[in-house]
Amino acid sequence: MNIAIFGANGRTGSLLTGRALAAGHTVTALVRQPKNFPYAGRTRVVEGSVFDPAAIADTLRHTDAVFSALGAHSPVKKEDVLERAMPLITAGMERYGPRRLIALGSAGALPTSLDKQPAWRRWIVQTIVYNVFLKYPVASQIDQYRVLSASNLDWTMVMPPMLTDGPARGHYRIDADALPRNGARISRSDVADFMMLQLTNPQWIKKGVYITW
Repeated sequence: MNIAIFGANGRTGSLLTGRALAAGHTVTALVRQPKNFPYAGRTRVVEGSVFDPAAIADTLRHTDAVFSALGAHSPVKKEDVLERAMPLITAGMERYGPRRLIALGSAGALPTSLDKQPAWRRWIVQTIVYNVFLKYPVASQIDQYRVLSASNLDWTMVMPPMLTDGPARGHYRIDADALPRNGARISRSDVADFMMLQLTNPQWIKKGVYITW
């Protein structure tokens, strides 16, 4: 399969790139600085910005599916990466193809995300974490979900809580309606593995799915 990856040089995107190559897929990656991209010699690299429609179109050329691992670099700054990039990516896919898009999201993207949490934890996360410390990233994820939902694509948004850089455990809980009870973290490796599975799994098409340990 020919796969396009946006955010391929990030912490989760790099894991997706490595897994896609290990599985025998061909990868096209849009990166700003190819010299800093560890997989430059094994992928088709498009040098450019996710805010450039021409670079996005070049990245999508002759691909069968798309991964997006884009997101904010800082939790305290208003960066608008997803607000600016995701409309361009979805528009490019609707015009040039492909239809399948698997995007890294966040458990804070929907107002029902905390419905299965204990009341005390729901209050802390909603009032302090989401509304203060992660105000801008959460707003970006809400916007990403809105853009995906309004598209005609076969999209899936994978929505974890806090991501860690530890090893994969190989097991996790998933839920269509809300973050599983007491779900607080999961490794990027487990999330990358789950995202890879969605290339051939139609269960979560046009849906968001929560994932946590």
